[in-house]
Amino acid sequence: MPALSELEDAFLKAKKDREFQKELSYLQRTYIGRPTPLYFAKRFTEYLGGAKIYLKREDLAHTGAHKINNALGQALLAKKMGKRRLIAETGAGQHGVATATGAALVGLECEIYMGTEDIKRQALNVFRIRLLGAKVTEVPIGSRTLKDAINEALRDWTTNVRTTHYVLGTVFGPHPFPFMVREFQSIIGKETVRQIIEAEGRLPDYLIACVGGGSNALGLFYAFLNLNKSRLPYQVRMIGVEAGGEGIESGRHASRFAGGSIGVFQGCKSYLLQDIDGNVLGTHSVAAGLDYASIGPEHPYLREKDVIQYTYATDEEALSAFELLSKTEGIIPALESAHALAEVMKLAPKLSKEKIIIVNLSGRGDKDVQQVARIKGIEL
Repeated sequence: MPALSELEDAFLKAKKDREFQKELSYLQRTYIGRPTPLYFAKRFTEYLGGAKIYLKREDLAHTGAHKINNALGQALLAKKMGKRRLIAETGAGQHGVATATGAALVGLECEIYMGTEDIKRQALNVFRIRLLGAKVTEVPIGSRTLKDAINEALRDWTTNVRTTHYVLGTVFGPHPFPFMVREFQSIIGKETVRQIIEAEGRLPDYLIACVGGGSNALGLFYAFLNLNKSRLPYQVRMIGVEAGGEGIESGRHASRFAGGSIGVFQGCKSYLLQDIDGNVLGTHSVAAGLDYASIGPEHPYLREKDVIQYTYATDEEALSAFELLSKTEGIIPALESAHALAEVMKLAPKLSKEKIIIVNLSGRGDKDVQQVARIKGIEL
């Protein structure tokens, strides 16, 4: 608790600190490459028929995903707090790469915890993390995925809290992490509001994003949530897409709302895949970044308020979307983002051509090409 209180105080001060915000803004522009483009996917739209589809191109941010927005912000904050070392968990590897990048930029030591299964399917990102000067520590226990990596990172932090800052990668865990990560990621939605009004003269009808822990989704949605409160002529509808894996009935999925219940896990109360005794169930997703037993606590709150709708896409649907966007737009999406695209493929054809959908393309798919090839039985 003292560490969490210290972090909350430091973050609230940094929010009001002009020099901190000036440095963060400068690096967002010149290092991350913000604002990222809002791109009209013309051929993808034409192929599906129906609504116009725009992609918020977080895949074009430095390191290839939205994760850098949060990791860089926390790295600067840790430096300001006088910490010497950063640690983080990672599933898909993108948050590990982003944290290692932030550590290299500000001159801090870095150690990344990663489950054995994720190390296997994300070998490219493991090499990138090491190339950036960080240590990768394998977590061979439990499900050997993201859940277990978070457990190990939390154990490290409680042992070394005086010198170490834990860069939690999503809107999860104990306060202030869900709040802090959402704030760092909210730049996505702020940019998107301006960009879609410039492109179309109005706000979109739908926003769609994949949901693992939920940071890229809240990053896009948050600015629009505030606009919806201001009694606009119509409401922007928002859809979060979880990992349906091999189907809910199979038990091999990571859809917390479709197959979970309320529980307490890793520092917060949220929806959780658990048995009747509260034991955490195994999860499965073709996308390592969505392969997680719980979800950020703000998502259940927004679902209960009927502000955001949640659904899921199966592995098969995500793989189809992965291929379709690649072929129609020349953009290879991350498998995580492909879950959001799978929902677009279901929704867009049902809507008129006047409707507008924005999907958060949260990351690029370079990291997933080898895995998709293996699934298809192709040797590289």
